[in-house]
Amino acid sequence: MNTRRWPRTLSEAKALQSALKNKVRIVPLKKKPRFIAALDAAFAGDQIIGAACIYRYPELNLVEEVYATMRIRFPYVPGFLSFREGPVIIKTLEQLTVRPDVLLLDGQGTAHPLGLGLASHMGVSLHMPAIGCAKSRLIGDYREPKLEKGAWSPLFHNDDIVGAVLRTRDCVRPLFISPGHRIDLKASIHIVLTCTGQYRIPEPLRRADFLSKKIKREISRPN
Repeated sequence: MNTRRWPRTLSEAKALQSALKNKVRIVPLKKKPRFIAALDAAFAGDQIIGAACIYRYPELNLVEEVYATMRIRFPYVPGFLSFREGPVIIKTLEQLTVRPDVLLLDGQGTAHPLGLGLASHMGVSLHMPAIGCAKSRLIGDYREPKLEKGAWSPLFHNDDIVGAVLRTRDCVRPLFISPGHRIDLKASIHIVLTCTGQYRIPEPLRRADFLSKKIKREISRPN
């Protein structure tokens, strides 16, 4: 996907966001995935680093990991994170030699004020199933889920279920899961739980976070 025409201003971003939100499709996953790609971004000065780690699913064997860097093109604006991180995520995915079946992103899907979080934006733009897996809530109301792993409660916004508040380990803070595109909530929860081992964060996302921070340290290290 060509990101040269990526929005540079808030007004351009609002127009594109409005157009893309109507293309989001929350539907059952068409086939069982074999490869999951987790994506994360980190910032170092005026640089943004994208990291992608692809795992065989459901075995969770690491197959490939890549990264890309570029200059930040879009300012920080709440609700418009995808316009800041999107270009480097797309650039990073282009480095992979194995095509993933599902994207797992550190951010929101439909659990977004306009229904177009990072996972929805990337899913629609790339025509791929995508899941948002966030550490904190952006919108919505919910009841605290039970304390055992796998317990979840619906996340409501304007009387609609936009995601799930999911306990990925016993007695730990829950994660906020929302389908992004071409996948439904049930499959999103199942995939996140299958990708989660002894830690709160799904293993592919933990690895992507580790990689992005590792590259950030290398870029930030004095010569």
